[in-house]
Amino acid sequence: MPESFKVTPWEVTGTIDYAKLEREFGIKPLKPLLPRIPDATHFHRRDIIFGHRDFERILEAIAHKKPYAMLTGLMPSGKFHLGHATVAKQFLYYQDHGAQIAICVADLEAHATRGLSLAECRTMAVEEYLTNYIALGLKPKGVDFYFQSARSADPVRSNAYYRLIGELARRPTMNEMTAVYGELTPGKIMSALTQAADILHLQLPEFGGPKPIVVPVGADQDPHLRLTRDLAARMSQYQFVPPSATFNKFMPGLKGGKMSSSDPLSYIALTDSPEQAADKIRKHAFSGGKGNLADHRKFGGDPEVDVAFQMLRFLLEPDDKKLAKIEADYRSGKLLTGDLKSYCIDKLSAFLKDVQRKRPAARKQVEKFLKA
Repeated sequence: MPESFKVTPWEVTGTIDYAKLEREFGIKPLKPLLPRIPDATHFHRRDIIFGHRDFERILEAIAHKKPYAMLTGLMPSGKFHLGHATVAKQFLYYQDHGAQIAICVADLEAHATRGLSLAECRTMAVEEYLTNYIALGLKPKGVDFYFQSARSADPVRSNAYYRLIGELARRPTMNEMTAVYGELTPGKIMSALTQAADILHLQLPEFGGPKPIVVPVGADQDPHLRLTRDLAARMSQYQFVPPSATFNKFMPGLKGGKMSSSDPLSYIALTDSPEQAADKIRKHAFSGGKGNLADHRKFGGDPEVDVAFQMLRFLLEPDDKKLAKIEADYRSGKLLTGDLKSYCIDKLSAFLKDVQRKRPAARKQVEKFLKA
């Protein structure tokens, strides 16, 4: 990786060259599969989901209505923000297309690497994540929402999950783990093996047996996928189907770089009031406009680095034609930065008001998701 950016499971910095990531990690571009994706979303059409591993297997399952699952994980260590919402919208797509949905709360990892108590993790997972998932449209049918620290109330299923972690632990060598992750700590090793079990255990007999699994992630999580696919090939007794994955680009934070829960001025939380969000956009959102009006009119703006435009592209503007016109007008200098921010604020306010209006009803649905 060039020094200008860094992408690991624990750190993302700099301006990311996604083509470089594809070449370095062997990630396949998603665009050639676009004609085969039923009801393709704007995430697919706009190259926000830029790459994949074995996604053809998932498309086959959807086309032939065969069983398959989607697993996603959440780190309960901060506010639920717009970047998280882009991932949530993706797994709503899989729920609409027949997938068994598994949502893993990585509370053991948060406890080991972020210093949070398990009780704090549980509260944050329910209040910040599950409640917003439901407000965004997640339905309880076919959803398995679980915590790493307490996999299931069913002892047979729970034991199978924890037993798999132990079985996986004897497969890789320290040299192999270091080659994938670089510098290691006991917490990171345990987290990596537990995540591999999270992905693979849905194929154990206690969870329905072998089936295709898709894991939608950012490119920073690809080391986990590569390790898990390698471990799956070594566990011949289970006949695991190698897990598939899709890779999405990172929604930029307000100041550029990845939107991060650790920096309140880098994100818009779904619990921010419309007024708070508007203030963040006006004061902190990085602009792609030129330094003065004359230069902007003459040379135009750069939507690739403009945070307000990228928010529209990732989440807030569903109309492709309207987005294309905004982009063209901004590049030409016809659309000013202030006007672009104002349009973004209007769309963002409407989005936040809608989610916040639905949150009280969503809280009443939480228990339906916590009975697995």
